[in-house]
Amino acid sequence: MPWSQTTLDLPPLPRGFHLVTRRVVEALPQISETKVGLLHVFIQHTSASLTLNENADPDVRHDLEQAFNHLAPESFPHTHTCEGPDDMPAHVKASLLGASLSIPVCDGRLALGTWQGITLCEHRNHAGGRRLVLTLSGD
Repeated sequence: MPWSQTTLDLPPLPRGFHLVTRRVVEALPQISETKVGLLHVFIQHTSASLTLNENADPDVRHDLEQAFNHLAPESFPHTHTCEGPDDMPAHVKASLLGASLSIPVCDGRLALGTWQGITLCEHRNHAGGRRLVLTLSGD
């Protein structure tokens, strides 16, 4: 079973939920040659996260942002405040959503559901670029 690994550097994105499925697939062309496999996507940051979610209606991404702002508001009396009021809520949101995804690969394609897409969740107001580590295993 061959392994492939690369990093995907994403430019700074505004706070919110952003579809990155196409960028992930383009960064690892070996996916198209994989009959059966598994793609692992890992984000190397503690104030952004990944999720699989709706890929069609942008209202879902907007509503997710609003829901997570409600769950982890900047107005909460955090102790860790040295990096600004959005930093600790970003860590909470990232912990809730997680830093990685595992997605099956079938016949050269990600085996996502009809309405699923890989979403980068940017939880900071003015974050820098983000880096994803993409690891593919399969035949």
